[in-house]
Amino acid sequence: MTWTLTGFADEISPDLDEQLATLVAEQMRYLELRGVWGKNVLKLSDDELRQVKATLDSQGVKVSSIGSPIGKIKITDDFAPHLEDFQRALYAAKMLEAPFIRIFSFFIPQGDDPAKHRDEVLARLGAIAKEAEGHNVTLLHENEKEIYGDVPTRCLDIVTSVNSPVLRVAWDPANFVQCGVRPHTEGYAMLRPYIAYVHVKDALLGSGQVVPAGQGDGQVRDTVAALQSSGFDGFFSLEPHLKSGGTYAGFSGPDLFRTAVQAFKGVLAEQGIAWA
Repeated sequence: MTWTLTGFADEISPDLDEQLATLVAEQMRYLELRGVWGKNVLKLSDDELRQVKATLDSQGVKVSSIGSPIGKIKITDDFAPHLEDFQRALYAAKMLEAPFIRIFSFFIPQGDDPAKHRDEVLARLGAIAKEAEGHNVTLLHENEKEIYGDVPTRCLDIVTSVNSPVLRVAWDPANFVQCGVRPHTEGYAMLRPYIAYVHVKDALLGSGQVVPAGQGDGQVRDTVAALQSSGFDGFFSLEPHLKSGGTYAGFSGPDLFRTAVQAFKGVLAEQGIAWA
């Protein structure tokens, strides 16, 4: 079994050339495109998207996923303009030949019971999934803290209730930890049938601090072993957040990005898993 590494390259640098130099040095052939030149992927012009594609092609690097911010608005915000933004995500995925688009399930007002907003969340995600059907792309719901799908049971609710063949789960152990969840113990079994992509990020339960894979409470080794035994053959996307993390992006810099990559490669080596 050989697993494929990718990563949020804007954590390395806003400069595309520096992003690619770091990835190539780590023998990584994919990136997850969230931002470049200080702009979110959905804000790139057609010419800029073509420039990204040409530069990637010249280095032999492909796009594993569009790291979009779709679903990262308040559930009480107007949805219609956001659905229009999703069309841009679909366009970028097609132009860059990306098989996945990352999405979220809307921020819930602080103090509200998430159940109060369930119907609206599912309606919005259902509309997004319907738009994606027929576009040869799979949507990945990421379990970001403070959105509806921030804990395993509500992630399961989303994928089973929307019930679309184009909607699956991106497993992010650090985000679960930051919600007080022990990811493998409390979420892996129920979500495994829907996991199509894995974010490589770990965190400490006490503080929520993000740390390299295997150095926190994200039960990364347990999940890696379980994924291996189940025959999982998808992408593992480095999202280190080792220098800073925010609502829409994180940053590590080239040195800390390499630290994160080496930590995960070490976890794979412990279990005899090859990567490419």
